[in-house]
Amino acid sequence: MKHETKYLRIHGTVQGVGYRAWAQEIGQKMNLTGWIRNLRKDRSVEAVVTGDEDQIQKFISLLYKGPAASKVAAIEVSDGVDEDLKSFEIRDTV
Repeated sequence: MKHETKYLRIHGTVQGVGYRAWAQEIGQKMNLTGWIRNLRKDRSVEAVVTGDEDQIQKFISLLYKGPAASKVAAIEVSDGVDEDLKSFEIRDTV
């Protein structure tokens, strides 16, 4: 199992629909660590996720579905920096 960290930028209808709490719950169930937060400037959501490579790929696939009221248009994926977190947390909007 390869351990990796990815930075994600999620675009679409992803604010005000419970997206962060939903993603946090999924991340925790999949034993992933990291964080997720809203971005004011373009109403996207950004996240950093660390864990098993296969689990991260499954997580990204689930992020495209999102909670019922969300509509994901695109997810940008790039390499992230492992912050050695112990959980998956929701961070304040920036």
